[in-house]
Amino acid sequence: MAAVAFLTRVPVGRKIVCDSTDVGRSAGWFPLVGISLGALYTFAAATLRAHLPLGVVAVLLVILDAIATGALHFDGLADTADGFGGGKGREDILRIMRDHAIGSYGGLAITSVMVLKVTAYTALLNRSNWVVGLILTPAMGRWAILLLTATLPYARQTRSVTEGMGKGSLTLGTLSMLLASIASRSLRACIALLVIIAVTAVFGVYCRRRIGGITGDTLGANLELCESAALLTFLWRAAP
Repeated sequence: MAAVAFLTRVPVGRKIVCDSTDVGRSAGWFPLVGISLGALYTFAAATLRAHLPLGVVAVLLVILDAIATGALHFDGLADTADGFGGGKGREDILRIMRDHAIGSYGGLAITSVMVLKVTAYTALLNRSNWVVGLILTPAMGRWAILLLTATLPYARQTRSVTEGMGKGSLTLGTLSMLLASIASRSLRACIALLVIIAVTAVFGVYCRRRIGGITGDTLGANLELCESAALLTFLWRAAP
């Protein structure tokens, strides 16, 4: 329930009281929350694709994702792009990332990812593996959070919910992702896991070099990058 409250706008907070410690301990369940979101998106797509052009369905899926998550990760992507794009040094980058205003780098990042996702969803809905892609992509993005929190320190001096997200959470989340990928019987899903590890590793090294670790914003940015990479993997065509 703490994982659902943290990652979505489902009003479970009215029924339970959870703090940052509970959220940290719940991190191992993040991929399962992603699978639940993917199931929601799949249900929406299955309902709409027979009545609307696939391009319109793709736009509605991106909107549904933003509503279901409160656009939390898009916000992190924008702040990260502004910070890394406009900041000169570590403290300058962290200061910019705290600014709620969206600059040119942030606007470009959000626009680019949204256009890529709309285009990818449109193409994916024409594929036979579209259900697997829609269900697993959100789970893979949230699994990527665990890859970073288990390997990199928090970049700010203040306390963070990431302190409770360690190797135990990564183990549980990885087990969930492996079981889901095996159950899907999709080679693309297994390849996508490797692609996400590579994307996260590169981004993690970059974060470590620029700001000495991770922040909540960089976790959101990495999630969006990894979801985009997963979608591209499901769409990748072998050379003729």
